[in-house]
Amino acid sequence: MPKADLADKTFIVTGANTGIGKVTAKELARTGAQVILACRSPDRTAAVIEEIKRETGNAHLEYVHLDLGDLASVRACAEAIAARNLPIHVLINNAGLAGSRGLTKDGFELTWGANHLGPYLFTRLLLDRIKQAGQGRIVNVASESHYRAKGIDWDAVRKPTRTTTGMHEYAMSKLSNVLFAKELARRLDGTGVTTYALHPGVVATDVWRRVPAPLRWFIKKFMLTPEQGAEASLRCATDPALSGHTGRYYDVGGIEKEPNPIANDAELARTLWTRSAEWVGLPA
Repeated sequence: MPKADLADKTFIVTGANTGIGKVTAKELARTGAQVILACRSPDRTAAVIEEIKRETGNAHLEYVHLDLGDLASVRACAEAIAARNLPIHVLINNAGLAGSRGLTKDGFELTWGANHLGPYLFTRLLLDRIKQAGQGRIVNVASESHYRAKGIDWDAVRKPTRTTTGMHEYAMSKLSNVLFAKELARRLDGTGVTTYALHPGVVATDVWRRVPAPLRWFIKKFMLTPEQGAEASLRCATDPALSGHTGRYYDVGGIEKEPNPIANDAELARTLWTRSAEWVGLPA
């Protein structure tokens, strides 16, 4: 857990009203940091903010509405934050879905759209504010599931979920998270902004909420706690020892590890960037 005084730093944590995101926001608040909780539910997030304030004594917490499965929501959230003209020291792209099926509002496979395309747009719209921080960090919460991905099926990401469990699509979305962190590192070289992708562990959180109840209850018995799962995010977001590292992948607890070899494919990463930019209406 972070030890330093981060009272002069601003952090954004997506999906911060539950699970790993909630623990991450709470531990950052203990350091005195300003924490923006970007989440879908105002009611759930308001309760979490009050809980964190009580436990940490830090009143510098704030809710912003963000639905990563709706690109209009992503744009509105990012533009509202960027309009404040304040530096963002760390963006933690934590929110995600697993075991989901369907399409996003914009017509992308649901898991890939919410886990990659929404965070891609959100990150790009906030890049100027992250650069403004001088030594900003972008942390992508990926998954060891990315090792199971064989690549990115460009046709499948524009169609409803094909598999029954949605886990094939989940693996592809998590590979995209790692590729995105690596391409960001290349494009941000020399700006002072560093990027990280990580596997938090298999954690008992609401990310599994779409998995049928009997199976969900069973598998969660063997998972890590959200507190254990947040360790990697917190290390990548705050550890001074990682300030010179960028574009790398970290395992449980924030230990560096080699990713899926496909994640080191620079051409695939560039193609992902270019196609994602086209689909969200940004220049490549």
